Amino acid sequence: MNANASLAPAFADEVLQRSVTAAADALTRLRKPDGHWVFELEADATIPAEYVLLEHFLDRIDAPLQAKIGVYLRSIQGEHGGWPLFHDGAFNLSATVKAYFALKAIGDDPDAPHMRRAREATLAAGGAERANVFTRAQLALFGQVPWRAVPVMPIEIMHLPLWFPFHLSKVSYWSRTVIVPLLVLMAKRPIARNPRNIRIDELFRTPPDQVRDYIRGPFPSAWGRFFKVVDSVLRRLEPLFPARARQSAVDKAVAFVGERLNGDDGLGGIYPAIANSVMMYDVLGHAPDHPDAAIAWAAVRKLLVVTEDRAYCQPCLSPVWDTGLAGHAMAEAGVDVAEPCAWLMGKHVTERSGDWAVRRPDLRPGGWAFQYENPHYPDVDDTAVVGMLLHRNGDPAHADAIARAREWIVGMQSSGGGRLDGGWGAFEPENTHLYLNHIPFADHGALLDPPTSDVTARCVSFLAQIGMAADDPVMARALAFLRREQEPTGAWFGRWGTNYIYGTWSVLCALNAVGVPPTDPAVARAVAWLASVQRPDGGWGEDEESYADAPPGEYKVSTPSQTAWAVLGLMAAGAADHPAVARGIAWLTGRQRPDGEWIEKPYTAVGFPKVFYLRYHGYRLYFPLLAVARYRNLMRGNTKAVGYGF
Repeated sequence: MNANASLAPAFADEVLQRSVTAAADALTRLRKPDGHWVFELEADATIPAEYVLLEHFLDRIDAPLQAKIGVYLRSIQGEHGGWPLFHDGAFNLSATVKAYFALKAIGDDPDAPHMRRAREATLAAGGAERANVFTRAQLALFGQVPWRAVPVMPIEIMHLPLWFPFHLSKVSYWSRTVIVPLLVLMAKRPIARNPRNIRIDELFRTPPDQVRDYIRGPFPSAWGRFFKVVDSVLRRLEPLFPARARQSAVDKAVAFVGERLNGDDGLGGIYPAIANSVMMYDVLGHAPDHPDAAIAWAAVRKLLVVTEDRAYCQPCLSPVWDTGLAGHAMAEAGVDVAEPCAWLMGKHVTERSGDWAVRRPDLRPGGWAFQYENPHYPDVDDTAVVGMLLHRNGDPAHADAIARAREWIVGMQSSGGGRLDGGWGAFEPENTHLYLNHIPFADHGALLDPPTSDVTARCVSFLAQIGMAADDPVMARALAFLRREQEPTGAWFGRWGTNYIYGTWSVLCALNAVGVPPTDPAVARAVAWLASVQRPDGGWGEDEESYADAPPGEYKVSTPSQTAWAVLGLMAAGAADHPAVARGIAWLTGRQRPDGEWIEKPYTAVGFPKVFYLRYHGYRLYFPLLAVARYRNLMRGNTKAVGYGF
């Protein structure tokens, strides 16, 4: 029976085709001349606020730019008086402290209504002394708090051997690139130039010099209490460390940064690491026109989004991710993707082994990074997405690249037994020293890069799409990992997208690609869960607070990207004729604008759960197109089977 037999007449082929054509035309308009896509990537107030403060640290104040950033910061202030971590979210103390500090530096009157509301909300939440570690480090650089407000992280960490319980290779790539230049700053303890002498003493309930419990609990584990003792001991010992060893460690840190400077894409390709490298070079006396200092500054500036009336700073750039995902949507729509594939081929990392090689020294590089350039830090998620796109494009010239990607992804699978065996982390294997999430410096709880369901699912999808059988040992271990990770509800956790809807879609695509039937209990439970959390209007939405205590899969509004993930997951599970899919497609086609685009203000992606969230401006465009085009294609065929792993 044709899969569209049970669908409402509203889904005549011309309705779906009209939606697909309009969405594909919109994406085509937004494609760069060389064939790639890159969309804005927005975080919370902290990154633009930190950029403002960076200009004040260096005394390189661009007043017109800062005025535009001020417009942006004021526009995202919450009704609670502070700044949230995502659109329409709850008050966040650290984001509010940074935003207030930045606005005061820009020139906002502390007695202005928006500043007064922010100050009152901050004091009610415990004051700036209760902000997180990275915020207190920023305040220490401006002399707003003493350095004892920050956990001890001696620069001598650079000398620790690989076997030591704390070693830089044992933390995630993002932590490593942020920490190394920060270690130099913490060793040198500079004070920002701060030419306007901006202070925020009014945000503290206790004068900063009188606070005695900056490093405090509650410590939820024995490891936390242990590391608090270690911090206290190191605080006493650090002044006694030999000067020669300290300078040698500084030299190692500078060499580490220099090797990974990465042109104008910057250290690690992420704002906090790049900004720390800028300050590090400044503190070490490098003139602004010194080649390393100049390129680091250019990398920061590359992250700015400046329009006629406002500006903000992005946490990073996402061209490979955007191009891979948009390419899949366009291919599903029937649009030729030879140009995007050619552009992606030029970004293949095959000549330099990155930090991942510490644990895989004999593995040939073969992945793709997230940014324009970041050869030390390719990731398996991007690699799998790009590999699937190249494969479905069918150009024989891509065969070697696909084979290299397969080799690298297989080699990056986590091993060693235990619950995480068989999964994939995003950037490195066996980045699972979970005790390190309990050091005082890691109050964000995201120091590591352990295997996750969504990344593992993408790897399974890629390997299955290019022909790896379900009984291959690599695949068998991965499938066992995914089955272990399924929640009692039937959903899967989403580490890099929000949240259980994202994770469940990802895994259902993988299970479909490898041939797990819809009748499998894991698949059936996932389908039931997705159907159960569909909103009354036919769409899906999920709150970022589902990483904390909000119900999984629920939100106050439906969003285009999360609705697309849900219907894609259901279709991958063989449920294209499920009433929930028809209602979801109706929601998507009904909310599409005349220009072919969708609007999405809520954030639906994640940097660090509970700490840092993201809004990919492309998600509202290419995921709905992928969903509607796939539905159209299934309705045109005589099968409910999805032909690709993504």
